[in-house]
Amino acid sequence: MSRAAIRYAKAILETAISSGNTVKVNDDMVSIAASIVGHADLSQFLSSPIVTSEVKMSALKEVFASVQPETNSLFRLLQENKRFEILASIASQYTALYDSMNNVETAKVTTAFPITSELEAQVLAKIATISDKKITIENIVDPAIIGGFILRIGDKQYNASVANRLQELKREFSN
Repeated sequence: MSRAAIRYAKAILETAISSGNTVKVNDDMVSIAASIVGHADLSQFLSSPIVTSEVKMSALKEVFASVQPETNSLFRLLQENKRFEILASIASQYTALYDSMNNVETAKVTTAFPITSELEAQVLAKIATISDKKITIENIVDPAIIGGFILRIGDKQYNASVANRLQELKREFSN
């Protein structure tokens, strides 16, 4: 994450706070980050030195036609400074600042398969013992953990994976 992206995100958050529009701007930022991360073509287009900032600006206005005025002002600022390549970072950083401001924390839950509602309930119960913040869950699928789950909140980790248990057994038997 570049320092510039953090500064832009803070400036947009301050603007959104003063206009009382933080929720809708956050919705814009979530959409922008997901669109850029999810579409490699868009990411390459925004970071291409060959494409002019005017073309990038008109494309963004078309792709994100219904964004808030604060988001449009961010686009204009990025056009003036020729910094469109950091838009995804700015959007992610804005959402992180917004969540922090609203006492929301993201829990990364790694499972061997897409999370089920039953497992999500177990995870939320475990989270309640660790954190008193509002939690959103981000599911990461990694078949290498075999089963169970790995829960990561901030700098805390709870490993209830089968792969971890097998590793512990291996260490016990080798001692």
